[in-house]
Amino acid sequence: MSRSREPRTLSRRATLKCGVASAILWPTCLQASAASREELSFVIVTDTHLGYRDQDSAAKLWQKTATEINQSPGNLVLHLGDIVDGGREEQYPIYLESRRLIQKPVHEIPGNHDPEDLFRKHIRENPSTVVEHGWLRLLLLNNARRDSHDGFLSAEQLTWLESQCGQAERDDRFVCLCMHVPAHPNRHPDRGWYVKPEHGHNEFNELLRRFQTRIVTVMHGHFHNGIRGWNDRHGVHEICFPSALYNLDRGLEKQSAPGFNPLEFRAGYTLVTLRDGAMKLQYKPTASELSVEKECVIGKTT
Repeated sequence: MSRSREPRTLSRRATLKCGVASAILWPTCLQASAASREELSFVIVTDTHLGYRDQDSAAKLWQKTATEINQSPGNLVLHLGDIVDGGREEQYPIYLESRRLIQKPVHEIPGNHDPEDLFRKHIRENPSTVVEHGWLRLLLLNNARRDSHDGFLSAEQLTWLESQCGQAERDDRFVCLCMHVPAHPNRHPDRGWYVKPEHGHNEFNELLRRFQTRIVTVMHGHFHNGIRGWNDRHGVHEICFPSALYNLDRGLEKQSAPGFNPLEFRAGYTLVTLRDGAMKLQYKPTASELSVEKECVIGKTT
């Protein structure tokens, strides 16, 4: 059973084949002890952008997606940001109306389209929070700003992450970090949106290095790229998840861009299962069947 709690006061410092859509990832940190861990599952949805282009199409699609998510496996739902488009406050009640169709806990983080004050007003008072899900500690953190596509991690936020990861290590728990904007230093032909060195990049990289045997994955929205991921930093998978509204094919695999980007760009959501030392991602386009299959065997940095 999962439970959510707000963090206390933040610290002072801070194979692509036709078939079922799945990515099987083998995080180094899970290999030794996963046999004794029970199966965990949850759903990832992101970038719903209600109010997009001042039309109701995004809200209608979100209602269909929420109905499907309610019927899907998974004990909880993570929404990785950009709930509404362009800070449109009138769209939050519309989002919440469809959210109530999901009869399982839903936990959101703000995106760069979600003003923090409106997120606090309509969604949750503290944008950063902890969700305990069996042996997994989910750390939800707001690293987005309305005036930039880049991400921002303050010294205070970094200290909070370090504290939470340290406590998870002492408790023999594993960690999933959830932030809207990726920290991975993606460059052309990628979008180039990430946490830059002047905004906490180096410190976050050191956090990944220090807790590489404890952090299962780092999850993001933001890219509208389908499933986009890397594991070239300390063997930790950093993944941007597909938008529930629209995705674009940037031709990354054709251009031999680092990492992976399976050829599936329909709007939808992702089913995540942790079992037998593996993390399985199943991509479900809304109103369609599970699609692309991708497997990655992970035991070292690539």
